[in-house]
Amino acid sequence: MSPGVLLSFIIGYFLVLLIISWLTSKKSSDNDTFFVANRNSKWYLVAFGMIGTALSGVTFISVPGKVGTDQFAYFQFVLGNAAGFIIIATVLLPLYYRLKLTSIYSYIEGALGVWSYKTAAAIFLVSRVIGSAFRLYLVVIVLQKFIFDSYHVPFAVTVLICLLLIWSYTFKGGLKTIIITDSLQTFFLVLSVFLSIYFICQSLHMNIFEAAETIKNSSYSKIFFFNDFMSSKLHLGKQFLGAMFITIGMTGLDQDLMQKNLSLKNIKEAQKNMFSFVGVFVVINIFFLSVGALLYMYAAKNGINVTKTDYLYPTIALQYLGLVPAMIFMLGLTAATFATTDSALTALTTSFCVDFLGFNKRADVNSKKMVSVRHWVHIAFSGLMFLTIIIFNAINNEAVVSAIFSVASYTYGPLLGLYSFGLFVSNRQVKDKLVPFICILSPAICYFLNAESKSILGGYVFSNELIIVNGLITFIGLLAFSSSKAGEVRNVESLELDR
Repeated sequence: MSPGVLLSFIIGYFLVLLIISWLTSKKSSDNDTFFVANRNSKWYLVAFGMIGTALSGVTFISVPGKVGTDQFAYFQFVLGNAAGFIIIATVLLPLYYRLKLTSIYSYIEGALGVWSYKTAAAIFLVSRVIGSAFRLYLVVIVLQKFIFDSYHVPFAVTVLICLLLIWSYTFKGGLKTIIITDSLQTFFLVLSVFLSIYFICQSLHMNIFEAAETIKNSSYSKIFFFNDFMSSKLHLGKQFLGAMFITIGMTGLDQDLMQKNLSLKNIKEAQKNMFSFVGVFVVINIFFLSVGALLYMYAAKNGINVTKTDYLYPTIALQYLGLVPAMIFMLGLTAATFATTDSALTALTTSFCVDFLGFNKRADVNSKKMVSVRHWVHIAFSGLMFLTIIIFNAINNEAVVSAIFSVASYTYGPLLGLYSFGLFVSNRQVKDKLVPFICILSPAICYFLNAESKSILGGYVFSNELIIVNGLITFIGLLAFSSSKAGEVRNVESLELDR
């Protein structure tokens, strides 16, 4: 497919997003609109749009690519995701709505203290910048390989173009714009998956039912792995539990997806949104895995080899299936990846403005001055994401999907420990100023455990369940450096009696 045609398509796609941005922000573009969409969003739009945000380009490319080595083992992870989403809907969302939060990390300030609060917000900022940069990197390498290399455009310029396009349609309307654009992009993503299956089946001379039966009987369709608990990363227990806690951390304790839930009118609509989202999320991932199996069958039939599994889907879609399938693929990939990045930039801006600049404590939050400050924060995070992608491009040597969840195990673990302590240990007060050190030490210990687990744990190999260990170490550290609140009250009473 001609690089010029692909480039024209992407430009046209972003013109549509810019028009939506203009329509949604022309009446109001203040900070309340940007942060929580005036708490007036429709639950069905949020639920549908969250599909695109949760899936991203990682699911779109890396998950089908991993079928060749891991079969359908990823579905074990998806089931763990679903369990995590249910816990979020029933435990965390009611808490956030009861406290009427704009930034979910404000809860930590009341539960543990200011230093703990700032630490939690900082962990999110670092985690989300890294995670979103990895996701955007995935689509950029595809754009670079199939479009911009033809025009001798440097990789850094391609990254800059992508970020400028995202910034251009999010900087005014923020969350209000993103709820609409993400719904549109999710529609394109879902349409792309179904049409990709149709076109691949057509090329393999199968109908949908024949393809389903072929996938079922193929070597790719194994879902559940029970063998080698110690040494295998694909064991059901590791995948399910790791996914459940990663979901609680990366979604329930993450400002990005929770910000959309907090834009709804009440907790009932937020829970309705989450439960609807879970059902669609599970089904869509089945189709992504099916795409992977069909791609490998097509590759085997046509003698196609790729240097990286992440290149399998784009190579076949853009070079072998024809013009329309190529356009459909680019539509889905662009929608999936930019739906994730645009909401991440909004969440990062919101968290920094609320958690570090104290927007929620100001009476003039919607003044021109404060809106201008928010604009500059938005620009700064776009620049930070640019630098992160450039660094990752220089050092990356593994599948992007593995890299993202590996990083999540280290960065979101301390958040699990902080929230668990706040929710379940109400009778003790942590030594607040020590919390940043505990949250740095915990991932460091986990890094050591992961590197040396075979020798010190009898051959055990960690997978995504490392996040549980990380959270537990943080929790134990908080417990060790805490004191009884009841004891503090008795000491105060004793001082009063002495006086």
